[in-house]
Amino acid sequence: MEKQNLPYKYYPLWWLLQGISSLPLSVLYILAKVIYVLLYYVIGYRKKVVLSNLRNAFPEKNALEIKQIAKQFYRNLADIIFEIIKLGTISKKEIARRVQYTNPELLQYYLNKGNTVITLGSHACNWEWGLASASSYFKEPSAGVYKPLTNTFFETYMRFLRSRLGATPVKMKEVLRHLVIHRNEPRLLALLSDQTPPRGEIQYWTNFLNQDTAFYVGADKLADAFKYPVVFIGVIRQGRGYYKFSFELLRDAGVVEKNTEYPVTEAYARTLEKWIQQYPSDYLWSHRRWKHKRSQEN
Repeated sequence: MEKQNLPYKYYPLWWLLQGISSLPLSVLYILAKVIYVLLYYVIGYRKKVVLSNLRNAFPEKNALEIKQIAKQFYRNLADIIFEIIKLGTISKKEIARRVQYTNPELLQYYLNKGNTVITLGSHACNWEWGLASASSYFKEPSAGVYKPLTNTFFETYMRFLRSRLGATPVKMKEVLRHLVIHRNEPRLLALLSDQTPPRGEIQYWTNFLNQDTAFYVGADKLADAFKYPVVFIGVIRQGRGYYKFSFELLRDAGVVEKNTEYPVTEAYARTLEKWIQQYPSDYLWSHRRWKHKRSQEN
Protein backbone atom coordinates (compact mmCIF):
# COMPACT_ATOMS: atom_id res chain seq x y z
CA MET A 1 0.00 0.00 0.00
CA GLU A 2 1.27 3.46 -0.88
CA LYS A 3 0.29 6.89 0.36
CA GLN A 4 -1.92 7.48 -2.68
CA ASN A 5 -4.86 9.12 -0.91
CA LEU A 6 -2.86 10.93 1.75
CA PRO A 7 -3.07 14.75 1.76
CA TYR A 8 0.18 16.40 0.70
CA LYS A 9 0.57 18.05 4.09
CA TYR A 10 1.37 14.63 5.58
CA TYR A 11 4.15 13.78 3.13
CA PRO A 12 6.98 15.28 5.24
CA LEU A 13 5.94 13.12 8.21
CA TRP A 14 5.77 10.05 5.97
CA TRP A 15 9.27 10.75 4.63
CA LEU A 16 10.57 11.36 8.15
CA LEU A 17 9.26 8.03 9.44
CA GLN A 18 10.54 6.20 6.38
CA GLY A 19 13.92 7.87 6.89
CA ILE A 20 13.99 6.67 10.49
CA SER A 21 12.92 3.22 9.30
CA SER A 22 15.89 3.02 6.94
CA LEU A 23 18.34 3.30 9.85
CA PRO A 24 19.91 0.06 11.15
CA LEU A 25 18.18 -1.47 14.16
CA SER A 26 21.36 -0.97 16.17
CA VAL A 27 20.95 2.78 15.70
CA LEU A 28 17.20 2.64 16.37
CA TYR A 29 17.85 0.93 19.71
CA ILE A 30 20.08 3.84 20.71
CA LEU A 31 17.15 6.15 19.95
CA ALA A 32 14.91 3.78 21.91
CA LYS A 33 17.03 4.33 25.03
CA VAL A 34 16.36 8.06 24.72
CA ILE A 35 12.63 7.45 24.28
CA TYR A 36 12.62 5.16 27.32
CA VAL A 37 14.10 7.91 29.49
CA LEU A 38 11.56 10.40 28.18
CA LEU A 39 8.58 8.05 28.62
CA TYR A 40 9.49 6.80 32.09
CA TYR A 41 11.43 9.57 33.79
CA VAL A 42 10.46 12.82 32.05
CA ILE A 43 6.92 12.51 30.67
CA GLY A 44 5.76 9.64 32.85
CA TYR A 45 3.60 8.37 29.98
CA ARG A 46 0.52 6.71 31.51
CA LYS A 47 2.64 5.82 34.51
CA LYS A 48 -0.31 5.82 36.90
CA VAL A 49 -2.20 3.47 34.57
CA VAL A 50 0.78 1.12 34.24
CA LEU A 51 1.47 0.94 37.98
CA SER A 52 -2.21 0.53 38.82
CA ASN A 53 -2.61 -2.27 36.28
CA LEU A 54 0.46 -4.06 37.60
CA ARG A 55 -0.57 -3.77 41.27
CA ASN A 56 -4.03 -5.13 40.52
CA ALA A 57 -2.73 -7.93 38.30
CA PHE A 58 -0.01 -9.01 40.73
CA PRO A 59 -1.19 -8.28 44.29
CA GLU A 60 1.39 -10.76 45.61
CA LYS A 61 4.32 -8.65 44.34
CA ASN A 62 5.90 -5.91 46.47
CA ALA A 63 6.47 -2.30 45.41
CA LEU A 64 10.04 -2.93 44.27
CA GLU A 65 9.01 -5.86 42.07
CA ILE A 66 6.22 -3.80 40.52
CA LYS A 67 8.63 -0.96 39.80
CA GLN A 68 11.14 -3.31 38.17
CA ILE A 69 8.47 -4.78 35.90
CA ALA A 70 7.25 -1.29 35.00
CA LYS A 71 10.72 -0.07 34.09
CA GLN A 72 11.37 -3.09 31.89
CA PHE A 73 7.97 -2.63 30.28
CA TYR A 74 8.90 0.94 29.29
CA ARG A 75 12.23 -0.26 27.87
CA ASN A 76 10.40 -2.87 25.83
CA LEU A 77 7.77 -0.35 24.70
CA ALA A 78 10.47 2.02 23.42
CA ASP A 79 12.04 -0.82 21.43
CA ILE A 80 8.67 -1.86 19.97
CA ILE A 81 7.93 1.68 18.79
CA PHE A 82 11.03 1.66 16.60
CA GLU A 83 10.62 -1.98 15.58
CA ILE A 84 7.16 -1.17 14.25
CA ILE A 85 8.53 1.81 12.32
CA LYS A 86 11.22 -0.52 10.95
CA LEU A 87 8.45 -2.45 9.17
CA GLY A 88 8.53 0.39 6.61
CA THR A 89 11.82 -0.86 5.14
CA ILE A 90 12.76 -4.22 6.68
CA SER A 91 13.16 -7.09 4.22
CA LYS A 92 11.26 -10.36 4.38
CA LYS A 93 14.58 -12.17 4.78
CA GLU A 94 15.60 -10.02 7.74
CA ILE A 95 12.32 -10.36 9.62
CA ALA A 96 12.39 -14.13 9.05
CA ARG A 97 15.84 -14.17 10.66
CA ARG A 98 14.54 -12.32 13.70
CA VAL A 99 11.18 -14.07 14.14
CA GLN A 100 11.08 -17.79 14.86
CA TYR A 101 7.98 -19.99 14.73
CA THR A 102 8.49 -23.02 16.94
CA ASN A 103 5.59 -25.18 15.67
CA PRO A 104 4.19 -23.77 12.40
CA GLU A 105 3.20 -27.32 11.46
CA LEU A 106 0.13 -26.97 13.70
CA LEU A 107 -1.22 -24.20 11.49
CA GLN A 108 0.03 -25.81 8.29
CA TYR A 109 -1.89 -29.02 9.10
CA TYR A 110 -5.19 -27.15 8.92
CA LEU A 111 -4.16 -24.99 5.98
CA ASN A 112 -3.30 -28.14 4.02
CA LYS A 113 -6.83 -29.40 4.66
CA GLY A 114 -8.25 -26.22 3.15
CA ASN A 115 -9.20 -24.56 6.43
CA THR A 116 -8.90 -20.95 7.41
CA VAL A 117 -7.17 -20.80 10.80
CA ILE A 118 -8.27 -18.19 13.35
CA THR A 119 -5.26 -17.15 15.43
CA LEU A 120 -5.72 -15.25 18.68
CA GLY A 121 -2.80 -13.06 19.66
CA SER A 122 -2.35 -10.31 22.21
CA HIS A 123 -0.47 -7.10 22.88
CA ALA A 124 2.59 -8.98 24.07
CA CYS A 125 6.15 -8.45 22.83
CA ASN A 126 5.98 -7.23 19.22
CA TRP A 127 2.55 -8.23 17.95
CA GLU A 128 3.04 -6.40 14.64
CA TRP A 129 6.07 -8.50 13.71
CA GLY A 130 4.03 -11.64 14.26
CA LEU A 131 1.66 -10.82 11.41
CA ALA A 132 4.38 -9.32 9.21
CA SER A 133 6.49 -12.49 9.41
CA ALA A 134 3.66 -14.88 8.47
CA SER A 135 4.44 -14.73 4.76
CA SER A 136 7.95 -16.00 5.53
CA TYR A 137 6.52 -19.26 6.89
CA PHE A 138 3.32 -19.84 4.94
CA LYS A 139 2.44 -19.63 1.26
CA GLU A 140 -1.23 -19.13 2.18
CA PRO A 141 -2.50 -15.54 2.62
CA SER A 142 -2.61 -13.95 6.06
CA ALA A 143 -4.95 -11.22 7.25
CA GLY A 144 -4.90 -9.17 10.43
CA VAL A 145 -8.04 -7.72 12.00
CA TYR A 146 -7.66 -4.21 13.41
CA LYS A 147 -9.53 -1.21 14.76
CA PRO A 148 -9.23 1.74 12.35
CA LEU A 149 -7.49 4.82 13.70
CA THR A 150 -9.25 8.17 13.60
CA ASN A 151 -6.12 10.04 12.48
CA THR A 152 -5.89 9.99 8.68
CA PHE A 153 -2.11 9.86 8.54
CA PHE A 154 -1.56 7.11 11.09
CA GLU A 155 -4.43 5.02 9.70
CA THR A 156 -2.79 5.15 6.24
CA TYR A 157 0.74 4.63 7.54
CA MET A 158 -0.17 1.66 9.78
CA ARG A 159 -2.03 -0.03 6.93
CA PHE A 160 1.10 0.45 4.83
CA LEU A 161 3.32 -1.10 7.52
CA ARG A 162 0.97 -4.05 8.06
CA SER A 163 0.52 -4.84 4.38
CA ARG A 164 4.02 -4.17 3.07
CA LEU A 165 5.31 -7.74 3.51
CA GLY A 166 2.18 -9.39 2.19
CA ALA A 167 -0.44 -9.41 4.96
CA THR A 168 -3.92 -7.97 4.41
CA PRO A 169 -5.28 -5.55 7.05
CA VAL A 170 -8.99 -6.12 7.63
CA LYS A 171 -11.16 -3.66 9.53
CA MET A 172 -12.99 -5.20 12.47
CA LYS A 173 -16.41 -4.49 10.99
CA GLU A 174 -15.45 -6.11 7.69
CA VAL A 175 -14.26 -9.49 9.07
CA LEU A 176 -17.46 -11.39 8.27
CA ARG A 177 -17.51 -10.10 4.71
CA HIS A 178 -13.83 -10.98 4.28
CA LEU A 179 -14.41 -14.57 5.46
CA VAL A 180 -17.47 -15.05 3.27
CA ILE A 181 -15.59 -13.82 0.19
CA HIS A 182 -12.64 -16.13 0.90
CA ARG A 183 -14.62 -18.98 2.43
CA ASN A 184 -13.12 -21.70 0.26
CA GLU A 185 -9.56 -20.39 0.42
CA PRO A 186 -7.19 -21.54 3.20
CA ARG A 187 -5.70 -18.56 5.03
CA LEU A 188 -4.67 -17.21 8.42
CA LEU A 189 -6.91 -14.72 10.19
CA ALA A 190 -5.17 -12.99 13.10
CA LEU A 191 -7.09 -11.26 15.90
CA LEU A 192 -5.72 -9.41 18.93
CA SER A 193 -8.42 -10.63 21.28
CA ASP A 194 -7.26 -8.88 24.44
CA GLN A 195 -8.68 -5.50 23.41
CA THR A 196 -11.41 -3.84 25.46
CA PRO A 197 -14.92 -3.83 23.97
CA PRO A 198 -16.95 -0.60 24.15
CA ARG A 199 -19.30 -0.61 27.14
CA GLY A 200 -22.36 -1.17 24.95
CA GLU A 201 -20.80 -4.18 23.17
CA ILE A 202 -19.70 -6.19 26.21
CA GLN A 203 -21.12 -9.71 26.13
CA TYR A 204 -18.73 -11.66 28.31
CA TRP A 205 -16.92 -11.10 31.61
CA THR A 206 -14.38 -13.35 33.27
CA ASN A 207 -11.78 -13.08 36.02
CA PHE A 208 -8.50 -12.26 34.32
CA LEU A 209 -5.33 -11.31 36.20
CA ASN A 210 -7.31 -11.02 39.46
CA GLN A 211 -9.84 -8.58 37.97
CA ASP A 212 -13.26 -8.69 36.33
CA THR A 213 -12.41 -8.28 32.67
CA ALA A 214 -14.56 -7.79 29.56
CA PHE A 215 -13.60 -9.63 26.37
CA TYR A 216 -14.68 -9.53 22.76
CA VAL A 217 -16.41 -12.80 21.80
CA GLY A 218 -15.91 -12.58 18.06
CA ALA A 219 -13.63 -15.63 18.01
CA ASP A 220 -16.42 -17.82 19.40
CA LYS A 221 -18.95 -16.48 16.92
CA LEU A 222 -16.65 -16.92 13.93
CA ALA A 223 -15.58 -20.40 15.00
CA ASP A 224 -19.21 -21.46 15.47
CA ALA A 225 -20.34 -19.96 12.17
CA PHE A 226 -17.52 -21.25 9.95
CA LYS A 227 -16.31 -24.30 11.96
CA TYR A 228 -12.73 -23.02 11.73
CA PRO A 229 -9.97 -24.12 14.13
CA VAL A 230 -8.82 -21.53 16.68
CA VAL A 231 -5.20 -21.27 17.75
CA PHE A 232 -3.58 -19.23 20.54
CA ILE A 233 -0.38 -17.33 19.73
CA GLY A 234 2.24 -17.12 22.48
CA VAL A 235 5.43 -15.09 22.09
CA ILE A 236 8.74 -14.89 23.94
CA ARG A 237 11.30 -12.09 23.67
CA GLN A 238 14.66 -13.73 23.01
CA GLY A 239 16.59 -10.49 22.84
CA ARG A 240 16.30 -7.05 21.32
CA GLY A 241 14.60 -7.54 17.99
CA TYR A 242 14.33 -11.32 18.30
CA TYR A 243 11.08 -13.15 19.05
CA LYS A 244 9.88 -16.73 19.24
CA PHE A 245 6.22 -17.46 18.47
CA SER A 246 4.48 -20.70 19.37
CA PHE A 247 0.94 -21.95 18.79
CA GLU A 248 -1.57 -23.82 20.95
CA LEU A 249 -4.87 -25.24 19.74
CA LEU A 250 -7.89 -23.80 21.55
CA ARG A 251 -10.59 -25.46 19.44
CA ASP A 252 -10.41 -28.02 16.67
CA ALA A 253 -12.02 -27.52 13.27
CA GLY A 254 -15.68 -28.44 13.04
CA VAL A 255 -16.29 -28.39 16.79
CA VAL A 256 -19.19 -26.43 18.29
CA GLU A 257 -19.49 -26.39 22.08
CA LYS A 258 -22.90 -25.65 23.56
CA ASN A 259 -22.37 -26.63 27.19
CA THR A 260 -20.56 -23.43 28.18
CA GLU A 261 -20.84 -19.78 27.20
CA TYR A 262 -18.08 -18.52 24.89
CA PRO A 263 -15.62 -21.39 25.56
CA VAL A 264 -13.03 -20.18 23.04
CA THR A 265 -12.85 -16.77 24.69
CA GLU A 266 -12.56 -18.36 28.14
CA ALA A 267 -9.81 -20.73 26.97
CA TYR A 268 -8.00 -17.78 25.40
CA ALA A 269 -8.21 -15.75 28.63
CA ARG A 270 -6.82 -18.60 30.72
CA THR A 271 -3.97 -19.32 28.29
CA LEU A 272 -3.01 -15.65 27.90
CA GLU A 273 -3.10 -15.18 31.67
CA LYS A 274 -0.47 -17.90 32.12
CA TRP A 275 1.79 -16.30 29.52
CA ILE A 276 1.53 -12.86 31.11
CA GLN A 277 2.25 -14.25 34.56
CA GLN A 278 5.37 -15.90 33.17
CA TYR A 279 6.56 -12.87 31.14
CA PRO A 280 4.95 -9.85 32.85
CA SER A 281 7.13 -7.07 31.44
CA ASP A 282 6.32 -8.05 27.85
CA TYR A 283 2.63 -7.15 28.09
CA LEU A 284 1.16 -3.76 27.11
CA TRP A 285 0.38 -2.36 30.57
CA SER A 286 -0.19 1.20 29.35
CA HIS A 287 -3.51 0.18 27.83
CA ARG A 288 -6.59 1.06 29.91
CA ARG A 289 -7.68 -2.56 29.85
CA TRP A 290 -9.90 -2.36 32.94
CA LYS A 291 -11.65 0.96 32.35
CA HIS A 292 -15.08 -0.71 32.44
CA LYS A 293 -16.49 -2.11 35.69
CA ARG A 294 -18.78 -5.09 35.86
CA SER A 295 -22.33 -4.22 36.90
CA GLN A 296 -24.44 -6.41 39.17
CA GLU A 297 -26.59 -7.41 36.18
CA ASN A 298 -23.55 -9.05 34.56
